[in-house]
Amino acid sequence: MNTWPKIYKIKQTFSNQPIVKDIEETIAKEVEYVISQSQLLAGSSIAIPAGSRGISNIVIILKTIITKLKEMGYQPFLFSAMGSHGGGISEGQKSILESLGITEDVMKCPVIFSSEVVQLGNTDQEITGLPVYVAKEAVKADGILVVNRIKAHTSFTGTYESGLLKMMAVGMGRAKGASMVHSLGAEYLAKSIPSIAIKAMELAPIIGGIGIVENALEETAMIKGLYKDEILKEEKRLLQIAKSYMPKLPVKDIDLAIILQMGKNYSGTGMDTNVIGRLRIEGVPEPTHTNIRYLAVLDLSEESHGNATGIGLADFTTEKLVRKIDKQATYLNCMTSGFVTRAAIPMTFPDDKTLFEGIEKVLKRDDLSNLKIAIIKNTLQIDELWVSEAIFQTLQGEKNFELLEGPLNIKFDETNSLTLN
Repeated sequence: MNTWPKIYKIKQTFSNQPIVKDIEETIAKEVEYVISQSQLLAGSSIAIPAGSRGISNIVIILKTIITKLKEMGYQPFLFSAMGSHGGGISEGQKSILESLGITEDVMKCPVIFSSEVVQLGNTDQEITGLPVYVAKEAVKADGILVVNRIKAHTSFTGTYESGLLKMMAVGMGRAKGASMVHSLGAEYLAKSIPSIAIKAMELAPIIGGIGIVENALEETAMIKGLYKDEILKEEKRLLQIAKSYMPKLPVKDIDLAIILQMGKNYSGTGMDTNVIGRLRIEGVPEPTHTNIRYLAVLDLSEESHGNATGIGLADFTTEKLVRKIDKQATYLNCMTSGFVTRAAIPMTFPDDKTLFEGIEKVLKRDDLSNLKIAIIKNTLQIDELWVSEAIFQTLQGEKNFELLEGPLNIKFDETNSLTLN
């Protein structure tokens, strides 16, 4: 067996990363702004969607929105709005939101879980004739205040990607709406999402939204209240800001990337395609900003509840991860999106040590010392990572990198699990 190269733990510093210092005060001000434009009478009910994404500070954000609305004399409530996640059923939705800390006891308001939707009409812009589905209880409310993080999508690029419009078109449409949108194929997502959202804003009692932007360290960077007529223009702008904050790996070309843990709490695809540079969608070109020759993922987060969507983006994995997969949840997610390759289980090894031994055979190199290796915790937290000597040397003199530890050895403990010391 050849010796794996020495590795170094480094810290990346991402420039121009703002942070909201007083979240509660900022939210209260933005909610007041949106409500002032709505002309809703005191006592009106306001529905707020609760999604399944791991948004930083989501408990504080939702709780503060609810508290402010109550102070203003309104009757807010939360409703599940996560497309097909949680199996598209009440029990699964409840489990996911509870794992995020979103419960009636914490929020101090009703939290409604349901798969019921109402078809409000059909689209008539960009793509015509698409049914517009919205959660039944939200349609019955006097107003809907849409809340979501605005960020790059993991399956397509467009004027609008993940954000308020996607929440209206997919999240609030629940399993039925999500399935319909994704049935169109990846090439139509960029057009179908705004088409559906525009019609939803016309036919549903949507009063505005609270857009959240995070920085490269997954901290809350911006919170922006938008009344309904501002959403189309402002979400476009906020998406570009969000993209400018996105973290990235320190080099473009990598021989081997090891991801210690994947999961839905890190990305909708388990591993963020914008970080790893892989889409694996039929008919859609692969990104060119990152070139990873081989990709291995070692474990699945508990917060993912067995949903291993995105496992098919990897080349190698472990039995530890595979044992945690809930096939029903994973398959439903991938069948809904239509990206079935992302559920395909890659070459699987008994443990971390045998995985590395297998990769060594695939590489077919007599000398591993020049391998460009990057090891990351997950694709959400890449400010601290481990890199091999070949990458570390290219970073010498760069101002945005700091050595934390090293040189270190790639070793395995008594359970054959990877250790970095």
